[in-house]
Amino acid sequence: VARWEHKTRVLSRVFGSPRAACYCLGAVILLLNGVRSHCFTEAMKSQPKLEGLDCHWAYYSGLAILAVGTLFVISSFLALGFTGTFLGDYFGILMEAKVTSFPFSILDNPMYWGSTAVYLGWSLMHASPAGLLLTAVVAISYTIAVLYEGPFTEEIYLQKQKGVKNK
Repeated sequence: VARWEHKTRVLSRVFGSPRAACYCLGAVILLLNGVRSHCFTEAMKSQPKLEGLDCHWAYYSGLAILAVGTLFVISSFLALGFTGTFLGDYFGILMEAKVTSFPFSILDNPMYWGSTAVYLGWSLMHASPAGLLLTAVVAISYTIAVLYEGPFTEEIYLQKQKGVKNK
């Protein structure tokens, strides 16, 4: 959807501005994230627990991983803002410079890996083999997203730099 918007600007025209379109897409992404999290939790609850993980050390390890993941997600959002988090650059809403402060100083794509850590922690806390499998699916999905999103975003900012140099 974001690449389609970048190419056509249809959503920006429909919603009257790139910012309004980005906020609407962000709301849809948040809604879908809530649905995904609910389905993830229901899948874990409906499946048997893994006895080897049904212990205090796994629970508290999961809690720590969940806390670190939450820290990465929240600090990423605070560093990027709403439009930076929800593909604003595809709508032409560009950041002045690449964000390099925490958590981006620690790892690339901290929102994705923080979210994955949240699911991993939640799975360990619930001793859920289904949760661990679904966490792997989330990690693979994010890995694929990064392969497509990263170079495309780099190209958007490269074009911005070229536009500034030509002026």
